[in-house]
Amino acid sequence: MKAVRFHEFGGPDVLRYEDAEQPVPGAGQVRIRVAATSFNGVDGNIRAGYMQGPIPVRLPHTPGIDVAGTVDAVGDGVDEVAVGDRVIGFLPMTGPGAAAEYVIAPADILTGAPKNIPLADAAALPLVGLTAWQALFDHGKVTAGQRVLINGAGGAVGGYAVQLAAEIGARVIATASPRSAERVRAAGADEVIDHTTTDVIAAVTEPVDLVLNLAPVAPEQLAALVTLIRDGGALVNTTVWMPAPSDEARGVRGIDLFVRSDADQLADLAARVSTGELRVEVAERVALADLPALHARAGAGELPGKTVVLAS
Repeated sequence: MKAVRFHEFGGPDVLRYEDAEQPVPGAGQVRIRVAATSFNGVDGNIRAGYMQGPIPVRLPHTPGIDVAGTVDAVGDGVDEVAVGDRVIGFLPMTGPGAAAEYVIAPADILTGAPKNIPLADAAALPLVGLTAWQALFDHGKVTAGQRVLINGAGGAVGGYAVQLAAEIGARVIATASPRSAERVRAAGADEVIDHTTTDVIAAVTEPVDLVLNLAPVAPEQLAALVTLIRDGGALVNTTVWMPAPSDEARGVRGIDLFVRSDADQLADLAARVSTGELRVEVAERVALADLPALHARAGAGELPGKTVVLAS
């Protein structure tokens, strides 16, 4: 099969589009004929060797944490899915990824793909959708009527977070650049603050119940966001290289989010996509052979949004 792999850590030029052996599923595993994977920021950090502590990978390594495709072989003891099923999943981060024509996945991480969008586009959902879900509900405990500030709402996680928070009836205040402001408003934000021209701290005039930080802000900017949170509220931070600040005197919790694979949550997200409650946005689709160039563009900050990588 064809795959993109790197045999050493480094820049985008270490990625090679090459022949690799087609994998065979073991007990509890399935083989997926990949329709697509997607690019996530962590892919570049893993490739560069920055994540060997929390996410140790063996070389050569195939990137691609998200997968959408069709089950084409099953190992012993698998009864959750069958050959021919169209599935999506968030693959184990330390194992071989889906930037290949075939990939092995544990059967229990998979769920059925949404029925109303192209299978390849569904690869844009798992990691970022689960990040938004877990930030808001597992950690943020958001409920109807609460005020939520989503800092950095213009990215892929932010798009889902705005939709999910608005859907349950929270009041959503979002920061975004002019380039993404209309998209964030269309996703359901009640108020959009242009962080390129406005002091966010001054613009939020009433306390919020939750701050969800998705932006690579400076530590002092992150700390300042705590002042906007009511007593007993929370700040959930996805930029895990910078610990989430808290204010113990006021009972404000600081939570660092490490996203985890969860088939039940992913099934809920897929169902919401199937009913039209949740929109999957894909900015660009590229061929598998173009993944090295995609990594280079991502490193230069040139990606227009969520990008799907087509395996065939």
